[in-house]
Amino acid sequence: MSGEYDLDAGPDPATFAAGAVEPNIDEAAGDPVYAVGVGPGNREYLTPRGERAIREADVVVGFTTVVEFVEELTDADLLTCGYEDEAEALEKFGERVAAGESGTAVAMGDPNHSGYQFVGKVQDAVERAAPDLPVRVIPGISSIQLAASRARTPMEDTEFVTLHKSGDLESDMDRLAAAATVDERHLLVLPRPYDRMPGDLAAFLLAKGADPDLEALVCEKLTHDDEELHRFTLAELAAHAGGDGRDDSPFSDLVVLAVRQPVYSSS
Repeated sequence: MSGEYDLDAGPDPATFAAGAVEPNIDEAAGDPVYAVGVGPGNREYLTPRGERAIREADVVVGFTTVVEFVEELTDADLLTCGYEDEAEALEKFGERVAAGESGTAVAMGDPNHSGYQFVGKVQDAVERAAPDLPVRVIPGISSIQLAASRARTPMEDTEFVTLHKSGDLESDMDRLAAAATVDERHLLVLPRPYDRMPGDLAAFLLAKGADPDLEALVCEKLTHDDEELHRFTLAELAAHAGGDGRDDSPFSDLVVLAVRQPVYSSS
């Protein structure tokens, strides 16, 4: 994969990241580059291993809000970016680690839950600058895990779907509908701001035949001081459907949607 990609046409960097397993650790080759999940927004949920990778790095790269979250933990040179200058920042990052500096890329939550596009971009930038330098993921605590706890939806009985990504979402929406109707599994969903927000997803599920009385929880700003759990039926939540801008939804972009199937006692 080159640094030039169209997420609506491909190749998808998430597919690139998932293309092969991580190589074995080769101590003789030196430290790998790390892609660290920093947790859902409360530093108590940053793992000690992730913190060490950040602390020991010479250079740290990530979106501005994520880097600001960990900047007090490290003396590293910080490369911050947004969507528009992400490729430029990652190119600089690749050049720095190719020159022998230790590098850590940071992402909110856990890259394994909704961050493989970012991991793929990091890996692409590193491989173009230093083809033999591996990228290793250090998992974090995801808001999905917190939402599963708040909503009491065991992961083995739950379908997880992330819509928090660029590109086509048709297959993801099909999987969402099947889980809620045919398979009758709990749902944990990362919505996409702001065109696939919780109200939009509730309306979609109703249109696909989901029970309007299913319990729906919008878990907002999990682990933050202003965390809230908004409780609805699926039909009540669908009243918030419509629009594609920040002001068209009563919820922020820091939300997880949980939809619970009925749980019956065996006694």
